[in-house]
Amino acid sequence: MILSLTPASIVLALVMSLTASIAGGAVGGMIVGGRVLGNELAAMLGMFYGPLAGVAGTAVGLIILAFIG
Repeated sequence: MILSLTPASIVLALVMSLTASIAGGAVGGMIVGGRVLGNELAAMLGMFYGPLAGVAGTAVGLIILAFIG
């Protein structure tokens, strides 16, 4: 059974990756910089910079899957 990429599945993947990268960025920011910057500021910066890599990686992955599938 081969599933194709529909616009709804692409949007769902991007929304899920955005949510996961925001949460991961916040936790990672608190772990890395929580002691120096304070947990709130470190989490806010992590929530801002986390999606830069997460959503870009998901978009590249979806483009590759579109060409392969």
